[in-house]
Amino acid sequence: MNVDVSVNKYRFLRHRFYEWQNELDFARKVMLALGFACLTGLLAQMKLFIPGNPIPLTGQVFAVLLAGVVLGSRFGALSQGLYVGLGLAGVPWLAGVSGMFTLGYLVGFVIAAAIIGWAVEKYTETRNFRNLLALMMVGVGIIYVLGALWFGYMTGYGLGTVLAMAVIPFVIGDVVKAIAAASVSRMITTRQVV
Repeated sequence: MNVDVSVNKYRFLRHRFYEWQNELDFARKVMLALGFACLTGLLAQMKLFIPGNPIPLTGQVFAVLLAGVVLGSRFGALSQGLYVGLGLAGVPWLAGVSGMFTLGYLVGFVIAAAIIGWAVEKYTETRNFRNLLALMMVGVGIIYVLGALWFGYMTGYGLGTVLAMAVIPFVIGDVVKAIAAASVSRMITTRQVV
């Protein structure tokens, strides 16, 4: 009986969180977007440089993926736009590398959060773990494509070198972040239309 009560309470709280998130007024949604920009900036400080590679491993992708689910398409994109814009304006929370090498990834953050948010808002069937994970991997793919294209453009490296420096070293870590983001997302999303 206690298990049933706990499960029902969890389901109620999950549904209430999702209702609350959708009921917020504009100013509060902007503040929440700023909070996610700060979370992205904080996770950017968790970085590990690979010798010979100007692009570090960071925790940013987790916040980017989660922002779309929690904030929706517009405010998820706003959160990452704030992160990028304030970082380029001088707030010292980018990953500590020149934006010239990583600008493609940063643009990918904005687009990935927007697309993930749009899919979760529009299609309730995306709100199970398997579909959330697939959606997170789409977001990671967007970040990789834009990041690799920009990195290749800026450096003039060929496809093999670009993949070896701008994609392959990050795959395992980003799969782990996508699994974590999908797990958290599943815990806070409801399959019901709100």
